[in-house]
Amino acid sequence: QVQLVESGGGSVQAGGSLRLSCSASGHTYTNFCMGWFRQAPGKEREGVATILSDDSTSYADSAKGRFTISKDNAKKTVYLQMDSLKPEDSAMYYCALASDDPNTPCGDGSVVDSTGYGMDYWGKGTLVTISS
Repeated sequence: QVQLVESGGGSVQAGGSLRLSCSASGHTYTNFCMGWFRQAPGKEREGVATILSDDSTSYADSAKGRFTISKDNAKKTVYLQMDSLKPEDSAMYYCALASDDPNTPCGDGSVVDSTGYGMDYWGKGTLVTISS
């Protein structure tokens, strides 16, 4: 049974930083793509960043220059370092997992510009609140 468990959310002031973690277990992907997505109240879910097994990364325009996705293979954990946070970054942040097949939205990086279509597994989310 695949499980993705997010942690690290919280409340910080604008300009602050948070580091989200996603621990993955139970999957059998040899080569995988993991990503972070977010959904604010009343808004559509949107992509934030993805990372492949070979450490290739993709970022949504809203995340470029402020967020960094990374992974620790030994710990089977993916991280999202978020700096210079803005109130508009407030949302529920979700971790998701898929194959890194280059013919898929995650594998070719295009999923960061979508709502997450094609991701196979999802975590339950961690809440991030940024105050002005």
